[in-house]
Amino acid sequence: MISHSRRHCVVELQALPSRIGQIRRIVSAQLRHWQLDPLIDRAALGVTELLSNVHRHAQPDKTCTVEIEFRLGRLTVSVIDSDPRLPVLREAAMDALETCGRGLALVAAVSEAWGARHQTDGPGKVVWFSLAAAPAPVAAPRPVRIATKPVREPARTTLVAVDPAAVSPGVSVAASVGARPG
Repeated sequence: MISHSRRHCVVELQALPSRIGQIRRIVSAQLRHWQLDPLIDRAALGVTELLSNVHRHAQPDKTCTVEIEFRLGRLTVSVIDSDPRLPVLREAAMDALETCGRGLALVAAVSEAWGARHQTDGPGKVVWFSLAAAPAPVAAPRPVRIATKPVREPARTTLVAVDPAAVSPGVSVAASVGARPG
């Protein structure tokens, strides 16, 4: 299920490897819609790591909710699952050859802040990270050249009111309009 408002989007899913790519694409599309293109790579990487942790560690099931919210210049991505165990950030001095266990360190590295807390309204936890956000720069308007041609003014028409009684009886009023008084 996907629901969203102007600056808030919620997606419920099973944290399975096939679904993680879909969620990454949904997050990317939503950020493009909000014109937050510079944050797409970091947000997609962070949500991928959090969903991978749910897939690996969450018990009893892999059902979770991803929330993304843009408010007051900050993007916050949260993953909520039903496992009450809070994640632990491993020491930085891990063996260089380890192939897993670096997800939270990676989330910490790409975000300005991150954290985890127990849910207040039920079992489970919320793991989140945030990124300082600025809308993508809008391209500066380019000047538009418009070809212009001089406009000739139409010939002015002069209307003169003539009293028909003042015109000699054999002269038409139309003919006397251009005549000069003598």
